[in-house]
Amino acid sequence: MSKSLIEELPKIMQRGKKEANKILKGLSEDNRLTLQTNEIVLPSKDDSGYFKEQVKNISEDNWFNKLIYGDNLLTMQALLAGDEKTPSMRGQIDLIYIDPPFDSKADYRTKIKLADNDIEQKPTVIEQFAYKDTWKNGTASYLEMMVPRLILMRELLSDKGSLFFHIDWHVGHYIKIILDEIFGRNNFRNEIIWYYGERQSPKATKFNNKHDVIYYYSKDSNPYFKMVFKPFSDEYIKQFFKKDENGRYYTSTDGGRGKPRYKRYLDESPGIAMDTVWDDIKMIGNISMKSERVGYQTQKPKALIERIINSSCPPNGIVADFFAGSGTTGAVADNLGRKWIMSDLGKPACMISRKRLIDQEVEPFLYQSIGDYQKEQFEQSEFKTIRDLSQVVMHLYGALPFKDEGSYTNLGYIKDSKILVYVDSPSKMTGKKTLIKAQKLRNTYKGGWKKVVVLGWNFVQEIGQIINDLNDNDLDVLVIPPDLIEQLKTKKSANDLIKQGNNSNSLRFSSLQYLTIKNPVIENYDSDSEKLTVELSNYVLLSPDALPLDEKNKKKLQKSIANDPLSLIEYWSVDPDYDGEVFRSKWQDYRENTNNDNDEFRVIEKAVFNVPKIDYPRVICVKAVDVFGFESATTFEIK
Repeated sequence: MSKSLIEELPKIMQRGKKEANKILKGLSEDNRLTLQTNEIVLPSKDDSGYFKEQVKNISEDNWFNKLIYGDNLLTMQALLAGDEKTPSMRGQIDLIYIDPPFDSKADYRTKIKLADNDIEQKPTVIEQFAYKDTWKNGTASYLEMMVPRLILMRELLSDKGSLFFHIDWHVGHYIKIILDEIFGRNNFRNEIIWYYGERQSPKATKFNNKHDVIYYYSKDSNPYFKMVFKPFSDEYIKQFFKKDENGRYYTSTDGGRGKPRYKRYLDESPGIAMDTVWDDIKMIGNISMKSERVGYQTQKPKALIERIINSSCPPNGIVADFFAGSGTTGAVADNLGRKWIMSDLGKPACMISRKRLIDQEVEPFLYQSIGDYQKEQFEQSEFKTIRDLSQVVMHLYGALPFKDEGSYTNLGYIKDSKILVYVDSPSKMTGKKTLIKAQKLRNTYKGGWKKVVVLGWNFVQEIGQIINDLNDNDLDVLVIPPDLIEQLKTKKSANDLIKQGNNSNSLRFSSLQYLTIKNPVIENYDSDSEKLTVELSNYVLLSPDALPLDEKNKKKLQKSIANDPLSLIEYWSVDPDYDGEVFRSKWQDYRENTNNDNDEFRVIEKAVFNVPKIDYPRVICVKAVDVFGFESATTFEIK
């Protein structure tokens, strides 16, 4: 007989504490995780200027808000460790709000709207954690996921910091026990009921669910807190307020003999002090909230986050959200003058958040990821050699390793075919040298093969252009799921994955892609500036069959590719003075941005804007993100 969750909780807590303590112990080691800056984003949603001529003053030495793509456990590890550019955030964050998956068994699939059709894709293996609200070992594995993360969150909080944990009825009672253990029962401050109403079903077999729960905990006994108020309703004013001789509304207490003891005027009153039932904030699905919607299924309303930030984060304080979703926390924090950090494991979530922040024209922020992700995970796994790991990857792809002595340990083949498979190392960047080597092996190894498939972890930025220049139809380059090593921490888990096989559709080797642009044009504008024209040329998905699509949606995609490949671009940006190290996104356009055009399903294909004159060759870098979340970049030098 299997144990109940109550019986399992002590072991879940023990394992979670052990994992968190291991992370905390390793913070001072030389191989600590770091955050890698992919972009400095300088929001400018139209072509009116070069970020208002403020770009020259932008430096990574200053504080930057952060949008981080990656596993939040690794994100928090990196924030706690700090690096040579960024000091540790341990004890520095004033408020953490999280809205994690609810263990509701919902399956949040990504719906993509294109100009000519709609496409629905399943979550890839790295996004399953973020979107497929299901758990291999049920609620126990959900709780095991949460425990070490909550411990690290507590370490990040300042002494006056607070945590707001947004959850519903599925596992809220178990989460409450865990929070009591990590933060202490004495630091439990409120159980907030967000009564969103709306949902009605007369045919329901139980009472309709109409609320979520938010658990409010502080790190210590004296957190920052400022009371917030709810405006008086018209009914309340009518019942409790009177009008004086000057026409001002007031309420009063009886002082005897018909005289008020004191008067409280309506125009001087902040409203009703907020209690733990929040019934005045609608959910995003409500028709009145249409203007807030950004196309994310679990999006939360701004008013909800505003109330939490205003009450529990001091002015200019730091707010963090490690399940960022649609980016509401960062958008609200920026508007309220707070600093912010957001992290999410899903590329669609990061894409939506980035567009939303640009649309709001927030302060410049960093778009980051975990540096040396795969290398770190490999070093923590039970695999001692690249050979062992390569052979597991081959099996998961559906290839067989060569058995004969002296054969390449990272080579395999597809049974009953003439397809060779080459698995690159997670400790290196896959580039031109690797691809040429794979071509030679295809032509010569064991008598030659018809085709070679290269499976890589990390790629040089110009990989798309390299593949385009090679112009080899018998060379396929695919991306190994970035979090695969996380799934392979033990050889048992590796064997379990291999047994499941690729028939489960849970594992996808993603396509690479490349962007081409027309030759940029630079023209004299005035004595201090030049007019720059950058125009997109083509966008190519090299292996669309590798996308997590069923046959019906694959056909829809092929139609869109044939009709208008540039319609697949979700977002593109330009760094007109690229230094070869950090991409500074100084101009952007994205779908739904109608400042530059009236087409919400396409980006504009030509950017025209003014840039300061420089006395050295100008290197232009263009980045694009497609509707599936894949990124590509191309550079061009003007001498």
